[in-house]
Amino acid sequence: MTALDVPRPLWTADAVATATGGRAVGRPWQAGGVSIDSRSLKPGELFVALKGPTFDGHDFAAAALRAGAAAALVARRPDGLPADAPLAVVDDTFEGLQALGRFARLHCAAPIVGVTGSVGKTGTKEALIRCLAAQGKTFGTTGSLNNHWGVPLSLARLPHDVDYGVFELGMNHAGEIAALTRQVRPDVAVITTVEAVHLEHFASIEGIADAKAEIFEGMMPNGTAILNADNAHIARLTAHAERQGLTRIWRFGAAPDADARLIDCSLHATCSAVTAVIKRERLQFCIALPGKHWVMNSLAVLLAVHAAGADMATAARALATLQPVKGRGTRQRISLRQGSFTLIDESYNASPVAMAAAFSVLGKLDPGAGGRRIAVLGDMLELGADADAFHAGLWEPLRAAEVDQVFCCGPRMRALFERVPHDRRGGYADDSRALAPAVAASVQGGDVVMVKGSLGSRMARVVQALLALDEAGGAGGAGGSGVVPLRARAAG
Repeated sequence: MTALDVPRPLWTADAVATATGGRAVGRPWQAGGVSIDSRSLKPGELFVALKGPTFDGHDFAAAALRAGAAAALVARRPDGLPADAPLAVVDDTFEGLQALGRFARLHCAAPIVGVTGSVGKTGTKEALIRCLAAQGKTFGTTGSLNNHWGVPLSLARLPHDVDYGVFELGMNHAGEIAALTRQVRPDVAVITTVEAVHLEHFASIEGIADAKAEIFEGMMPNGTAILNADNAHIARLTAHAERQGLTRIWRFGAAPDADARLIDCSLHATCSAVTAVIKRERLQFCIALPGKHWVMNSLAVLLAVHAAGADMATAARALATLQPVKGRGTRQRISLRQGSFTLIDESYNASPVAMAAAFSVLGKLDPGAGGRRIAVLGDMLELGADADAFHAGLWEPLRAAEVDQVFCCGPRMRALFERVPHDRRGGYADDSRALAPAVAASVQGGDVVMVKGSLGSRMARVVQALLALDEAGGAGGAGGSGVVPLRARAAG
């Protein structure tokens, strides 16, 4: 490797000092990345010692340096360090992390896309990364680093020489996106949709729309807003964008005046075929992920690609290579002693609209011989005073999807379980730990099993119990205590 082949470091000691107003001490250093977790830190990264409500990253700085950290960003000298330990000393490490993010954004000339929305923002972000990476060096938010720590961390990881950047912005309270968008300063802002999510923290869905529209506050007037033309709050979002001085407001959906207009789509169990007219260009493409929600969000993706100056046809081809994100629709075939079943892992999040979309996908899947469509559902959180009604209302999309058996856990899901006909009840438990063995004991060859709930419902426990059937050669568990006895569905 020649000197010209050596990658330029992401951060040097001098650059960190300049960005944060701090000072570098100890031996010279340079970093190829940034981390806030000593457990997942990679050698050569800068460790930022954040202080949270239940931890202090300074307590882990010595371990981070022993693990190969290039240096540590600290507000005080941690214990157990050698005299020449490489440090960047600042007054406040969280403010220091934000300063790194602002500095990185200032020195990046690439078009930046910001993505938010009540549902679909992570999948849309991942699709954008895939579509833009087919055309140039692209940086994007990893996982769901979309909050007050994740966004500045992602910005601090932003190389100066990328061709495109994609950032996810999340919230569950008013004012949170406003703070994030002023750091990201997106050139293109996508709002996938506005739905009844996080209602516990808002007086109305209109309040949620207002909070999502905060993304426009970090934009320059020549930026592009991309909005869902079919959403009930399109006029409200448009007004917000106009008040921020935006004149390029593009819409996607089935509406006849949409800038990205759906002409036709064919929904299949594993993919969708789409015909659309996007900015007067007719495109036909395949999305490698199933569901009408993916069809609609693909239109937003292609509009954002166009707004970022990339080629839509190339991006459309990349949509055929999409892969589901862990916990958001990944599928796995699980072998049993007699036959096998399909597991769909939707355990990362849930809301009424996301549940309905997932059930629609489940309804497209045909079980094997003797198999059933099974939904295993945990509480949807942060829905406020109407939570029971939202949960009970899930029965209609479940019935429409011809789901054969429903398992539920959590206090809110009891409202749904009581609506499920007796011959379709799988079982109910207070929590996922109690429900998991009952589900594992029930599955049989040919089944298609979807597991979904809010992250706080810990439905990943059920996923792990089902995965363990494959690892154990199909030895299912016994029904746990506190589970309503299973009722077999009548034949026919």
